[in-house]
Amino acid sequence: MNDTPVTFSREEWLAFRASYSELKHSINNALAVFSALSELAHRNPDNYEKLGKSILTRTPDIVALMQEFTQALDEKRPPSLEDEL
Repeated sequence: MNDTPVTFSREEWLAFRASYSELKHSINNALAVFSALSELAHRNPDNYEKLGKSILTRTPDIVALMQEFTQALDEKRPPSLEDEL
């Protein structure tokens, strides 16, 4: 394993933090909605459709945000780490 340090400029670090914060916020909100709709569906089966629609509409957005974040990290990865993945 190569111990090549990965360094970030202040601007890059702030951009990654903002991107991570947006991703975390989106996931937390989606999970809260899923949880609330799940509870409602247990009380009234008609709400299962709302839960399903919510999952189908929010999940692709979260996956896209995660892919963007991963791509940004991959672009910053030093070439020496390419072989280890």
